[in-house]
Amino acid sequence: MDDNADSGASLRRDIPVPAAASEGVWGSDAIAAMLRAMQIPYVCVNPGASFRGLHDSLVNFLGNERPQMLLCLHEEHAVAIAHGYAKITGKPLGAIVHSNVGLMHASMAIFNAWCDRLPVIVIGATGPVDATKRRPWIDWIHTARDQAALVRGFVKWDDQPASIGAAFESLLRAQQIAETAPMGPVYVCFDVTLQETRLAAMPSLPDLARHRPPPPAHAAPALIEEAVHWLRSAKRPLLLMGRVTRDIEAWQARVRLAELLNARVLTDLKVGAAFPTDHPLHVAPPGIFLSPQAAAAVKDADVVLSLDWVDLAGTLKQAWGADAVGARVIQVSTDQTLHNAFSMDHQALPPTDLYLFCTPEPAVADFVQAIEALPRVLAGTTVTAAHKRLRTAPDAVSADARISIAMVADALRLAVGDDDVCLIHLPLGWSGEMWDFRHPLDFIGSDGGGGIGAGPGLTVGAAIALKGGKRLPIAILGDGDFLMGASALWTAATSGVPFLAIVCNNRSFYNDEVHQERVAKERDRPVANKWIGQRIDNPAPDLAMMARAQGVEGIGPVTTAGALSAALADAVACLKGGKGVVVDVHVTPGYSASMAAGITRSHNGKT
Repeated sequence: MDDNADSGASLRRDIPVPAAASEGVWGSDAIAAMLRAMQIPYVCVNPGASFRGLHDSLVNFLGNERPQMLLCLHEEHAVAIAHGYAKITGKPLGAIVHSNVGLMHASMAIFNAWCDRLPVIVIGATGPVDATKRRPWIDWIHTARDQAALVRGFVKWDDQPASIGAAFESLLRAQQIAETAPMGPVYVCFDVTLQETRLAAMPSLPDLARHRPPPPAHAAPALIEEAVHWLRSAKRPLLLMGRVTRDIEAWQARVRLAELLNARVLTDLKVGAAFPTDHPLHVAPPGIFLSPQAAAAVKDADVVLSLDWVDLAGTLKQAWGADAVGARVIQVSTDQTLHNAFSMDHQALPPTDLYLFCTPEPAVADFVQAIEALPRVLAGTTVTAAHKRLRTAPDAVSADARISIAMVADALRLAVGDDDVCLIHLPLGWSGEMWDFRHPLDFIGSDGGGGIGAGPGLTVGAAIALKGGKRLPIAILGDGDFLMGASALWTAATSGVPFLAIVCNNRSFYNDEVHQERVAKERDRPVANKWIGQRIDNPAPDLAMMARAQGVEGIGPVTTAGALSAALADAVACLKGGKGVVVDVHVTPGYSASMAAGITRSHNGKT
């Protein structure tokens, strides 16, 4: 981590009227005290009666600080904001959701965090579990016998403690499990009666120092030695950089490993920046799918080292097709501990010749240490840069030209100048050669589970973690994503969190137009009808007005190339002035050549 992330800069806080001195202590007071002891800075909340006791304790017992409540307009936003914060810091926030109905709202965002392998502590409430204490009608429909069953397939752990002592242990275990690799969301549910029970005295809090997550495990030395032997003996080693941390020292270790091995490197836009994309060893622009150039690099390798690569089996299949994989495969991952029968997010089972059951960071450190202790022998053949570097200047276009996503990238680069940027989110139409990543916070990955509507919440959460630092928080969103999640931006506005969101607005659910075109061609039906039920037009939503309705600046629509640079310059100035700002940019539908080729390969059954 560096000084751009998790700066600790305070957010605007609603300050409660001081409560009168009282000897009364309630169950929810003890739960709130435990959250403070866990050092959770914020809890993202959409209000609900099931946790009214805890809400009161956070306000009147803790004074709405440590943790501070961040009011959200939807439970899905509450979890998405916590998810975005974790993408920067690797640490969980609390997300409090109301009863079964709030958990249903939150479930998509929980799934995103699950697929992204990032920690969120989701706190729910139910009850009264004792049916004799329920209010007519409403308590019955908002009470579930096993509420966690709604999300059990995509949380690491859940619990519903029945006493304060059990609640303490439950929260400790939740934090420990959420932060243990592979990380992920957890869910703890509190009975309303437990929250509203009066206690004789405040119970003693446990010693949190004795309940920390375990340190990262290291692979067995014999496996490290064997892996190093394979990699140093390889003529064409390839490193697949997957789920890794935002830590700058770990980034530098990965660069050192690639250089020691003279190994080719590939990265992925589904996860955050993992290796400098303009390094000579990085052989193809990152993408969602493998480009032909990336697939060729995989097939050419004689040893493949996967550092928790997302969908290793699918990647190998894209390269090798129906043939057996002709390279030795070294897998470094603990991900299989999360694989269950609910979801196929674990992807296909990859062929693996050597499995190191640890996270990438300790494995890379051990590889580097082992290689540096050996006599210097250059492995492999010399690798030179093969893919097109990012453009240093935009191509000349007429002022009235329509705007492409590549033009948005060019104009944004000019607008930010030499400032450090964190790209929080990118749309499907983005191509890896449009922007090079040179730091782990240059890009923090996608939404994890493909849940449209996550982008605005992720933007707010990441911007909270970056607030007060030097790095500019900028998200590039699709219009469908923005429309589903726009009200998440209100939380940034009320909390005083600056950000810039550029909406690449093609007025369509365009990815589905591509699907409908493919089906029409296969069935010999009119391709011209692909837009029906997909286009977001007639009327076109006013995205800038929607942004202003949330309390942030709204610019646009920007419809021509001549207006784009000025609009983004104004937006960056607003961001640097401490404001949240949204720019609606009308872009031409379509994908880059490399993205289109990757999609075609996947549709042709090679993934």
